[in-house]
Amino acid sequence: QVHLVESGGGLVQAGGSLRLSCTASGISFGFFGMEWYRQAPGKQRELVAGISSGDSSNYSDSVKGRFTISRDNAKNTVYLQMNSLKPEDTAVYYCNAKWNNKNYWGQGTQVTVSS
Repeated sequence: QVHLVESGGGLVQAGGSLRLSCTASGISFGFFGMEWYRQAPGKQRELVAGISSGDSSNYSDSVKGRFTISRDNAKNTVYLQMNSLKPEDTAVYYCNAKWNNKNYWGQGTQVTVSS
């Protein structure tokens, strides 16, 4: 059975930092591309950052230069380091794993940035 478990969310003041983690089980983690999405109230889920099995990364324009995605295949974990947080970063953050026709989601972790 596949599980993606996010952690690290919380309440932080604007300008602060958080590091999200997503640990996977039940998959061959190294083969999967991993992505972080977020969904704010009343808005569609949007892609924040992704990292391929070969460690290539990409970011949405709204977080480029502030967020860093990384992965540790030995720990089956993907991270999202979030710096210089803004109130508009407030959302539920979801981890996603994709490979071939397989697509798995975590349950999400809340990030709230106060002004």
